[in-house]
Amino acid sequence: MEQKVLTGLSAEAYKHPFDRKALASLEKMPGISLLLKKINEYGIDRLLRLQSLGNEIRVTPRNFPYLHKSFVETCQILDVDPVPELYLSRGNGYIQTYTIGLEKPLVSINLEGMEWLSHEELLYVFGHEVAHIKSQNLIYHQTAIILPNLKAFLSNTTLGLGGLLASGVEQDLYNWLMMAKFTSDRAGLLACQDVEVATTALMKLAGLPREYLSTEIVEDFVDQAREFSTESFNNLDKIAKMLSFMENNFSWAIMRASELLKWVDSGEYEALIQQTNFGEMGETEDWTFSDSW
Repeated sequence: MEQKVLTGLSAEAYKHPFDRKALASLEKMPGISLLLKKINEYGIDRLLRLQSLGNEIRVTPRNFPYLHKSFVETCQILDVDPVPELYLSRGNGYIQTYTIGLEKPLVSINLEGMEWLSHEELLYVFGHEVAHIKSQNLIYHQTAIILPNLKAFLSNTTLGLGGLLASGVEQDLYNWLMMAKFTSDRAGLLACQDVEVATTALMKLAGLPREYLSTEIVEDFVDQAREFSTESFNNLDKIAKMLSFMENNFSWAIMRASELLKWVDSGEYEALIQQTNFGEMGETEDWTFSDSW
């Protein structure tokens, strides 16, 4: 299947309404500016980049042509230019990816991601990652990545910052991080342009190797995703929700598949993919999104 190149695609065109709402709430938090200022003072952006460059293998057309081709193709489809650097990290038993770099973004995928995912599934996973770059909110993603390790240090060395974290900034940050996954999943689907591919990619992200992906197992996964009611999740105690979001090893594959299938079923995905001139869409296009779980 040849994917349509979505030249001029705006991140606002596919942004999930919960992402938009959570980001607005986060940006209004009184302590967020101080937190970002402190993180910038400690040079976290440079430290994260140094960590990747010093520990991981840079992917090139020469050493991993298959992986590099899928990544470049994803960036072309979603109109991400310039193409970020891509790095390969060690395996840890499940697929792991991340994107960092405010001034010079880079994307990382681990050994399982390279070995478990097909070319089309790589388009989905890479699409999810480069969506962070298109959305121009990497500062919040980086804050969420570093915060668990940095929290105790900041609390002990800066006046009042520990109290700000406890007062709600941290909770709003991790709540937004989960909501932003819904937007990134939509970008992943726009990259691979096949909902079945997106589904199997999510199943692999949940830890299921390709040899288990029989027709019956995939169909049952889709049924489970369609039955999933995020209303009950949305009504969880806020602290329990925050603690859940802080567990980065959880894929939340069922919940994410549920939201992605709702977008497809609504017809909004098809309407967007059939758009002929993305350059005319602008940042405030009148796309109608469902605001119910």
